[in-house]
Amino acid sequence: MRKLSDTLARLSALRSVHHQAAAPGIVDRLADLTGFGTNPGALRARTYVPPQLPRHAPLVVVLHGCTQSAAAYDHGSGWSTLADAQGFALLFPEQTRSNNTNLCFNWFEPADTGRGSGEALSIRQMIARMVEDHGIDEERIFITGLSAGGAMTSVMLATYPELFAGGAIIAGLPYDVAATVPEAFDRMRGHGGPSGPELAQRVLDASDHAGPWPTVSVWHGNADQTVSVANADAILEQWRGVHGLPAHSSETSLVDGHMRRRWGDRLELYLISGMGHGTPLQTRGGDGLGHAGPFMLDQGISSTRHIARSWSIVAASDTAVARANDDRPLEASEFVHSTEMPPAAERFEPRPQRPATPSGASTDPIRSVIETALRQAGLMK
Repeated sequence: MRKLSDTLARLSALRSVHHQAAAPGIVDRLADLTGFGTNPGALRARTYVPPQLPRHAPLVVVLHGCTQSAAAYDHGSGWSTLADAQGFALLFPEQTRSNNTNLCFNWFEPADTGRGSGEALSIRQMIARMVEDHGIDEERIFITGLSAGGAMTSVMLATYPELFAGGAIIAGLPYDVAATVPEAFDRMRGHGGPSGPELAQRVLDASDHAGPWPTVSVWHGNADQTVSVANADAILEQWRGVHGLPAHSSETSLVDGHMRRRWGDRLELYLISGMGHGTPLQTRGGDGLGHAGPFMLDQGISSTRHIARSWSIVAASDTAVARANDDRPLEASEFVHSTEMPPAAERFEPRPQRPATPSGASTDPIRSVIETALRQAGLMK
């Protein structure tokens, strides 16, 4: 079985899947990049380069989620708007329907997730072309993604760690925890998979790299019913092992009303209270960035700005990130059960989530479509 989409096409008559690039109100600011290599993963490459980009500028690679296009994710997240203001280049690898009917990156397919093969190599080739064309600072290349794009971010950080200074995984999964459709759904629900030292070992075995390792920022909603928040803990466990960090964070604080845990400047977790599956945004007010929509959720915190700030590609004078609504150490009395950190799924009571879809619409079309097909094939109960 080569592709999840190939399997689903045989199992169910999937005749229409939402394509957000054509959605009303989305302005496509991205350009196409061609001739970037052999492209074994058959991906499309889209870019945004601000006018008069300085030499040795940073590059941010952004991976969209299922059912999304690169343009839709940029519209929602506001990355190109921030790039205009701060002077960095953007690369948006984009999935194609011939690879995956639901436009998901194939984050668990062995042929697409190894160093030197498939979609992972295609993304690597795109990056090389951007470096050559725009004089990118090779010490400041970063990557981020949502959902399947977040899981593919884990793939790229593991298979090409020497390439990236840092990565941010939003509602994603750890590297190399599934290799089949049933395993992928189990891991999304937080069931099974490697744990402990084995998680870190899978990253260490993915390349010959011996360090230094990319910094990792993990973002997850504690009400996510599509990709269990247990995956955030597993990502932390994987990269704590790689970096040799202790189980307990060195700092716990509230940022814009949401909990952040930090292990020095190498690893961090933002747990977004009450948020389901999506990218957290702050779209309202004078400092708003991006646009709310399906899987782009206005939670009063801009993951785009905070991620860019953690990578030091946002100027210190940018008051939108320097002025957090609430950035203070978390008191012991604010922990759920004790002064020890509780499991991710138990942290904080969910607060009401701002609606991201029209009333009555499905809150999880990706899971609904795929699970229906699997049930019809007798692969799920």
